[in-house]
Amino acid sequence: MSPEAKQRPLPGVSAVGLYMFLLCILGVLGVTEHKLQKFVYLFCIAFALAGQGLLRQKRWGWALTLATVLLSGIYQMWRFVEFHELPLLGMAAVNMVLFLYLIRPEVRLRMR
Repeated sequence: MSPEAKQRPLPGVSAVGLYMFLLCILGVLGVTEHKLQKFVYLFCIAFALAGQGLLRQKRWGWALTLATVLLSGIYQMWRFVEFHELPLLGMAAVNMVLFLYLIRPEVRLRMR
């Protein structure tokens, strides 16, 4: 792999980083507008940090993104089972697809 190719982020990684920021915004809106529990702010902070690290191609950003995507997917599946909120099942599936994308070797090798 050329040094130039190693510097450019994969388009999918950039999309996942932007998705992390979107989840952060949705979480803040959910707490303020829909009276979600306050611990969701911790997810929002983790989403924002993960998106920042992933867009900068940092290894810690990649690891934090893996953790937040996995934990968020588990939380959404629990909410689906407990409260029967069907849209959360779709979001959990998206999170699992992103997790599987991020653990690919070519994605891992791009992180510094």
